[in-house]
Amino acid sequence: MVRIVADRWMGAVGGCLCAGMSLLTIPAVAGEGPAARTLVIAASPGVAAPVEALSRRFEAAHPDVRVRISYDSGLALRQTIAAMENRGPYFTGTGPIHLLAPGGDELIARLEHRYYVLPGTAVAYATVPLVLIVPESLVEAPASLDAAVRNPRLRIAVADPLLTVLGEQTAQALRFKGLPAAATSRLDLAADANGAVDHLLNGQADVAIVFGPDAAARSEQVRVVEEIRDGDMTATVHSMAMERSCPDRALCREFLSFIQTPESHALLRRLGYGPPPQGARSE
Repeated sequence: MVRIVADRWMGAVGGCLCAGMSLLTIPAVAGEGPAARTLVIAASPGVAAPVEALSRRFEAAHPDVRVRISYDSGLALRQTIAAMENRGPYFTGTGPIHLLAPGGDELIARLEHRYYVLPGTAVAYATVPLVLIVPESLVEAPASLDAAVRNPRLRIAVADPLLTVLGEQTAQALRFKGLPAAATSRLDLAADANGAVDHLLNGQADVAIVFGPDAAARSEQVRVVEEIRDGDMTATVHSMAMERSCPDRALCREFLSFIQTPESHALLRRLGYGPPPQGARSE
């Protein structure tokens, strides 16, 4: 069973190090035998759904493994790892954390640069696609964003480009599709993805643009009519990497290999994620 450690567990790392405690001495959950191997993943909250789904599936295929996940924001995660490596008594193969799974690849690159993750171990496991959605009950829906842009009667619900990454990517997609400046009055601005879906369902818009996982989370109410891939848009890529002091590199490699399998990609597809881009780094 995947064990979700308290949200701010990583914030206690410094104290545990000072006390000379190993973070692997977390009380066992029911059913954990003494021979069970433990895999500890430090992750950002934004990737909770895919990381937990992958962890549950990995445990099912490896009954002797127990996965524990700790969540913290990207900045706090970086600070925690830096403090652990700079202040802790850990050497290669003796640390408390196996894998790092931040949201997006920027943090992975920074940690690699500081040698807080093992070079060459970063593995891309998913992308976050931009999708066009309509109400599930709508019969005559535009087949694509191109069709929606060309139809002057359709209103498009979008997230605020000044406040959200979703809004930024949506604005880029609309520019590429050639939405005239005069047609911006057709855009129904929402604060975020949930707001865009709400505007769509409330009849304020005819279609909406959100990320794949946002659509999957409300699949009983909306359906995806197109995954938007055009232009030079760069989709967010999610990767995992081994922490420098990973205590069980063989187990880490097993998990990193597992998240690259077609089975894992199919699992994440059901959650609205796309496969990693071609040519993405693999372990």
